[in-house]
Amino acid sequence: MKHARFLHEGRIVTGIVEGELIVDEAGREHHVDAIDVWLPPVVPNNMIGLALNYADHAEELGLEKPKEPVLFIKPNSSLIGHQAPVYYPDGATYMHYENELAVVIGKKGRNIKHVHAFDYVSGYTIINDVTVRDFVNNFYRPPVRAKGHDTFGPLGPYFVDKEDISDVGNLELRTYVNGELRQQGNTKDLIYTIPDLIEFISSFMTLQAGDMILTGTPKGISPVNPGDTMRLEIDGLGTLENPILDGRTDQAAGRKDYETIQG
Repeated sequence: MKHARFLHEGRIVTGIVEGELIVDEAGREHHVDAIDVWLPPVVPNNMIGLALNYADHAEELGLEKPKEPVLFIKPNSSLIGHQAPVYYPDGATYMHYENELAVVIGKKGRNIKHVHAFDYVSGYTIINDVTVRDFVNNFYRPPVRAKGHDTFGPLGPYFVDKEDISDVGNLELRTYVNGELRQQGNTKDLIYTIPDLIEFISSFMTLQAGDMILTGTPKGISPVNPGDTMRLEIDGLGTLENPILDGRTDQAAGRKDYETIQG
């Protein structure tokens, strides 16, 4: 099933997606085009990001493939939903999108073996790991400032149960900016697969139900600016779209909007 989370008449509502309708917990139907405010479909505990997990992305940055997964923590405070604005921060000159498959952990585990990894997965969603390249001074250790700004984590629009994705190791990813295809890849090209990552991460930290692993982005990053619209697609997971507004000249409005769209 596909799950959605949104605001309706000022209340947080969750529901099951059935075609163009979302049926909420009270049995009411909401057309997807009439949603008041989309919220992140899941609220993760830890968000564990992964850098350089596609060889072509490492190559476009002029870097060698990592010898082990390159991890970072992305703060939950960055999360927003589908259609919510991403605010371009003061001091930035090169901000870009990163289309990524996000894996949601379904139960607690430590020292999880590769063969059992999917037993600990509950489902998947799309995340745009928005990044300011200006603030990256070590590609193998991405700093929080580059990826942790408020609104730098568009997520959704849906959370999809793992049973509804027949082959998570062969999903097409596409990113459009103002309708122009900028990025295209496939999860079959991950350097470290989902079982690899779950085994590696759980070898030194306990994974909790609700934790989220961001599996990295393929080749094709490029600058985006205020006025642009980013549209991310992953097969079977839907389309995540967010406009970019100029937070440098509208910080107060950006803060107010952010508090609403975080839910």
